[in-house]
Formats: sequence, C-alpha cells, structure tokens
Amino acid sequence: MADKNLNISVLLDHYGAMLTDKQREVIDLYYNDDLSLAEIAEQEGISRQGVRDNIKRAEAQLLEMEEKLHAAERFKKMMEMFEAVNLQLDSIEKDYALQHRPSGVRRVNEIRGQLSRFADEYFS
Repeated sequence: MADKNLNISVLLDHYGAMLTDKQREVIDLYYNDDLSLAEIAEQEGISRQGVRDNIKRAEAQLLEMEEKLHAAERFKKMMEMFEAVNLQLDSIEKDYALQHRPSGVRRVNEIRGQLSRFADEYFS
C-alpha cells in the first residue's frame, strides 16, 4: 500500500491541477496528510462515502492521465539520468583533482551548473 500511496502522491504532483478543487483537496488530505475518511469528511463537510467517491474518481483520473501522458514516468527516467551523469562527473572531477588539473575541475563544475540551470528551468 505504501508504494501505491507514493505513486498516487507523485501523480498528484504531476496532474493535480487537472482535478477538480474538491478532488485535489480530498486526495491530498488522504495521501499526503494521511487523514482518515472520517477526518476528511468532517473537515470538508461531506459524507465519508462522498470522500471515498472523490478519492476513487481522482485516483482513476490520475492513473488515466499517466497512462496517456507518461509525465511521471519520464520525470523518473530523467532524474535517474541526472543521477548517472552526476556520478560520472564525480569520477571525472576526482581524476582531475588527482592530476592537479584545476581547469578540468572547473569545467566539471560548469557542466554541473548547466545541468542545475536546466533542472531549475524545467521544474519552475
């Protein structure tokens, strides 16, 4: 269940804006704030069944959007690629440092800066 909770939370980050305000609020309270159906019902002024229905509809919409758009999957792959590149840069940087080549270390840091700027632009 924890894996599913994480998956829904990730999908909510990517597609939450496409849900209704009520669906987004209810599913956020359920998955991210870990509130029970009863707690959400009391807070939102709706029945437990209404909360459950909103959650199920929102889950279905999030899963359908990911099935069609694959944004969360692409994001995960991109983050894995960033990590792999960063590990390679660490290795190159160590080699340059051992060879006492500060210009190489600077170039590695420039590449890191470019990757960081790309990520900042992508995620803003």
